[in-house]
Amino acid sequence: MATDSSNTSSSDKQRRTRRTRMTGAERRQQLLEIGRTLFAAKGFEGTSVEEIAAKAGVSKPVVYEHFGGKEGLYAVVVDREMRRLLDMVTSSLTAGHPRELCEQAAFALLDYIEEYTDGFRILVRDSPIPQSTGSFASLISDIATQVEDILGREFKSRGFDPKLAPLYAQALVGMVALTGQWWLDVRRPKKAEVAAHLVNLAWHGLDGLEQKPRLIGHRKN
Repeated sequence: MATDSSNTSSSDKQRRTRRTRMTGAERRQQLLEIGRTLFAAKGFEGTSVEEIAAKAGVSKPVVYEHFGGKEGLYAVVVDREMRRLLDMVTSSLTAGHPRELCEQAAFALLDYIEEYTDGFRILVRDSPIPQSTGSFASLISDIATQVEDILGREFKSRGFDPKLAPLYAQALVGMVALTGQWWLDVRRPKKAEVAAHLVNLAWHGLDGLEQKPRLIGHRKN
């Protein structure tokens, strides 16, 4: 029994030593990673400060010291993911044929879902608290703004009204985003095939656009 007690005491001392050796920046990053994993798995409401602290091997006050509470930690996690996704999409839109640009945008979102699955799960949930960078819907709108300029130039060169580019940009990006949410869980077909089908629908739909689209049903307004 004495040996077990001694081993336990030694183990506790080692854990305390490891905690004291972690810098403030390292501790903050650790809490962010733990919070990100728990929020993705359980959502905001299902995650507690107690669980975050226990996973990090610290007391609850440490979490409050770094983030002011669960809300603050969640806000930082969401802001980071939104910036990461926006950066991945905008940096992917390099020069090239407009159809290739559509492919780049589709791949960027699918790459993010594949590489940062937990982050995407958090983003597509309804946020329980206001975020400094807005909601997932506003993020999609930001991405659409990047696509809007590309579509505007393409519309103008083909004799279409470039003022309609924002509408089509929202529709195209929204299509990719919603398909991405579906693909998040099924993961079939493979990523490249999903991107190809998305671009197939988007490009050939754009390729066959009517300059003055008409309604064929009985409803006209």
